[in-house]
Amino acid sequence: MQKLTKAEEDVMQVLWALERCTVSQMLDYMEQQLGLSRPPHSTISSIVRIIEEKGFLDHKAYGRTHEYFPLVSKDEYSRGTLKDFVQNYFDGSVKRLVSFMVQENDLSLKDLTEMLEKLKDED
Repeated sequence: MQKLTKAEEDVMQVLWALERCTVSQMLDYMEQQLGLSRPPHSTISSIVRIIEEKGFLDHKAYGRTHEYFPLVSKDEYSRGTLKDFVQNYFDGSVKRLVSFMVQENDLSLKDLTEMLEKLKDED
């Protein structure tokens, strides 16, 4: 799976939230729901086309209007990104990741216990 830039990920977050939408609807969501200043239509349109070229979304045309929808789910992208992160920064070891998080105080004992319980439930 190809990687997305930060701007592309931000646009994909909007697409995942809206499921099917036009660029204008994305802009409205960014402004009204996320409280962001409204970016130029051409900027978001360009980013959407790049994401589409990467295979993350597709569109349906209604005349000159394009309705976009994700081809890759948020969960699927998250799994791939997390696997890459663990591979690149922790030599593929989830144990090293957890150890790092505990050492940096980013993971409490309660969080660690809950995570271990979830892992047991999945086995």
